Amino acid sequence: MPRLAAALRGLAAAAAALIAVTALSPNAAAGTAVRPESASPPAHDPTAPREFVALRSVDPTIIQEMRYFTPHNFMGVPVTGYRAPMCLLTRDAARALHRAQVSFLRRGYSLKVYDCYRPQRAVDHFVSWAKDLDDQRMKGEFYPRVDKSMLFRDGYIAEKSGHSRGSTVDLTLVRLPALPTRPYVPGEPLAPCYGPKAARFPDNSLDMGTGFDCFDTLAHTLDPRVTGAQRAHRLLLKDGLERAGFVNYPNEWWHYTFTPETFPATYFDFPIGGGRWGGRSGLER
Repeated sequence: MPRLAAALRGLAAAAAALIAVTALSPNAAAGTAVRPESASPPAHDPTAPREFVALRSVDPTIIQEMRYFTPHNFMGVPVTGYRAPMCLLTRDAARALHRAQVSFLRRGYSLKVYDCYRPQRAVDHFVSWAKDLDDQRMKGEFYPRVDKSMLFRDGYIAEKSGHSRGSTVDLTLVRLPALPTRPYVPGEPLAPCYGPKAARFPDNSLDMGTGFDCFDTLAHTLDPRVTGAQRAHRLLLKDGLERAGFVNYPNEWWHYTFTPETFPATYFDFPIGGGRWGGRSGLER
């Protein structure tokens, strides 16, 4: 019995020590906080409902330039949740986009998507960034005339996004044959998104008066300052998408939602890539 009691006391001491070591992580020992975006991904990510499809499986002719997979966006870093550069949408929205594409192809144009389904974790990343007023590395291009402290008030950043419901897409038009677009190089000089097309970051799309994700009132779809060919291009996109069942968000010429939405009140958080989609699925973003 004395030997058994001693053994039990030893096991208890070892367990207590193990608990103490586990509770005190290296970051905690060093007195530093763990950033949410750098934390390990959950063991089991949410899975996409069967109503979601990869746009490429429905229409491979639509050009995809998935900005949030790259650092060329208003934050200047790849966005959490984008593990592969692919467009995911509800099946209804993807089929409607295909119908619009068929119409545009007949006239010598192609749709180009910048963003489609957006996980809630990506929206959370936007919110976290917007609260960090010291990080303004991309101000010169994406919000040169807007004080970053006003992004929530002015509606440029919100805690929920229709993109997370799966039927909203950010897109533009490209004249065919499409010319290649060079990649953004982090740290390169920035040009205002509302400047003349020749002065903005190169994009093979039609001139819509501003670049994509331009936090500026000039990006409002029917802003009266946008005239001539720029206005005609916006109306060409708007008319073609409305015929296919999409509704424009008037403050952003690139933002359209297919209606009726498949999931009008559900915000999803499954990551883009991996699983049944293929693509990169290792390092969390």
